[in-house]
Amino acid sequence: MNPNQTVEDESQPSNSTVARRIQRLSLHLTPLPPLQPSPQLNMLTCAKASKLEVDHGPLSSYMRGKHREIQEKIFEFFNSRPDLQTPIEISMDEHRELCMRQLMGLVREAKIKPFRYVVEDPAKYFAITEAVGSVDMSLGIKFGVQYSLWGGSVLNLGTKKHRDKYFEGIDNLDYPGCFAMTELHHGSNVQGLQTTATFDPITDEFIIDTPNDGAIKWWIGNAAVHGKFATVFARLILPTHDSKGVSDMGVHAFIVPIRDLKTNQTLPGIEIHDCGHKVGLNGVDNGALRFSSVRIPRDNLLNRFGDVSRDGKYTSSLPTINKRFAATLGELVGGRVGLAYASVGVLKISVTIAVRYSLLRQQFGPPKQPEVYILDYQSHQHKLMPMLASTYAFHFATQYLVEKYSEMKKTHDEQLVGDVHALSAGLKSYVTSYTAKSLSACREACGGHGYAAVNRFGSLRNDHDIFQTFEGDNTVLLQQVAGDLLKQYKDKFQGGPLSVTWNYLRESMNTYLSQPNPVTARWESTDHLRDPKFQLDAFRYRTSRLLQSVAARLRKHSKTLGSFGAWNRCLNHLLTLAESHIESVILAKFIDAVQNCPDARSRAALKLVCDLYALDRIWKDIGTYRNVDYVAPNKAKAIHKLTEYLSFQVRNIAGELIDAFDLPPYVTRAPIAMQSEAYAQYTQRVGF
Repeated sequence: MNPNQTVEDESQPSNSTVARRIQRLSLHLTPLPPLQPSPQLNMLTCAKASKLEVDHGPLSSYMRGKHREIQEKIFEFFNSRPDLQTPIEISMDEHRELCMRQLMGLVREAKIKPFRYVVEDPAKYFAITEAVGSVDMSLGIKFGVQYSLWGGSVLNLGTKKHRDKYFEGIDNLDYPGCFAMTELHHGSNVQGLQTTATFDPITDEFIIDTPNDGAIKWWIGNAAVHGKFATVFARLILPTHDSKGVSDMGVHAFIVPIRDLKTNQTLPGIEIHDCGHKVGLNGVDNGALRFSSVRIPRDNLLNRFGDVSRDGKYTSSLPTINKRFAATLGELVGGRVGLAYASVGVLKISVTIAVRYSLLRQQFGPPKQPEVYILDYQSHQHKLMPMLASTYAFHFATQYLVEKYSEMKKTHDEQLVGDVHALSAGLKSYVTSYTAKSLSACREACGGHGYAAVNRFGSLRNDHDIFQTFEGDNTVLLQQVAGDLLKQYKDKFQGGPLSVTWNYLRESMNTYLSQPNPVTARWESTDHLRDPKFQLDAFRYRTSRLLQSVAARLRKHSKTLGSFGAWNRCLNHLLTLAESHIESVILAKFIDAVQNCPDARSRAALKLVCDLYALDRIWKDIGTYRNVDYVAPNKAKAIHKLTEYLSFQVRNIAGELIDAFDLPPYVTRAPIAMQSEAYAQYTQRVGF
């Protein structure tokens, strides 16, 4: 500091002072060319193996598949339109209007017409959704409300007359709509919904009513500002000639206009309230709907699974309320598939930001030597490399889920429907919970810089948080998976067939019922531990053990507590079972993806990442394997040592692995090391 500089001068730094401070920041923030591990931190004796050579081009092509082109088209459109990119600081009202303009621009300017793909090509539709959500998660959700929920309900629950009338308007956004299922007092328990739709045979209309405050439709996306129609889920009430006077036919779906198409004014009998500012997703206009004797034509009943004739007679191809309800919800499973897929997209963004930052950020080091990259610290590798491996694992698992869902939509095979229902419930729950935790870990991995809004962690974390709740609460969904596993378990011992995803249980259960092999329990060679058969057998053994033990506990407690009480007594055990099963499915699909990769270098990289995913999961639950002597003590140590080595090896190719996600810079916006110019402008703006 110049000794002649006055206090007044110090409060107004010169241009040279500002430039010097920015230059010093840039030393931490500017990308540095070599990304090799720091030699002084090469502490692992096993880390002398040569680095894999990976070309991210073929790996990216394999990852993104045949729908890469349409994703690129979306990214290019938003890259060419800075006015449609969501700024860091934006009010709720501005964000909502921007979100609608983004959606309009995508459909009407970029000519992305996704609606037909909802049924014709779900894989392409979900690829579009992933790209759209990467730009702004609020846009991704608004997009999903319009096409998956409102549009999907018309396509999947309606018949030809509904598709003919509404398809074009939904596709081109002339008919923006809502999906009004959730009520103030009922979310997960859809069968408990209280809104009513009473048939009036005199006027040939349904009368939609909200009988009490608890039946107000709540958290309805698109309702507060932009929606013109709503698919309303309500109890279908028919007049009868017996002493009761009416008959409740269960929950059905109805198309209800809520605003005038020209004036946008709320229609008579409908009250719309704004749910206001939320923790995240504030570009989505969530609202509450109350109906007071709202009359709609009989044709507005979405009648694929049940219909009412002009004289008030009910007909259905399905004999019971429960079967009709199951069929209705089964057709809406695409929402869960989409959320699992989108959550992986969020994880890719956050992992990319955190890993790239960690490859460039230097901090501390040996005396009189250069500072080292923070990803060369073993603790940082332990934090981020298994997460990167999990991202790849989830990518292939959700890709498989989309394939099975697409097959289900084409074949309508009953067994496949049940399989997809349980698999989507499990993957949606597991992946979204993992991503939610990982977002916080990624923020922490970037230190104080990760707290800057420009790096997206705050908005990603807030926007994604609700993924754990909507389209089914995660704890409820895991119970569905556990219930299905128990049904499969019962069928196995009665000689029935097992569905596709569960057929490993037959062999695995037989293995479990025998004692662990004392010889293989002690094998600790690297080749053995990296053998996919050992890894998958270990995952499946754990699932079979949990399944058999929880089935025994349920039988025991049912005698004194009844079925509901027994289920509640064993609930944590059941949730662990469901998660174990989903991890087995994820690993199996990752192994398949490795084996099917046509490029040798990419296949070697994927094998390394897959091994890290599998062994890290085994190590994290090593107590389970040790308790039953499935893994001997020395083998457990070998698993731990190999996991550390694999983390180091994945670190060596981490740059190529995140590059294979092929995310455009304005989507990741980070690390700050890649944003030194923007950061310099920010520091000047705040007077730093």
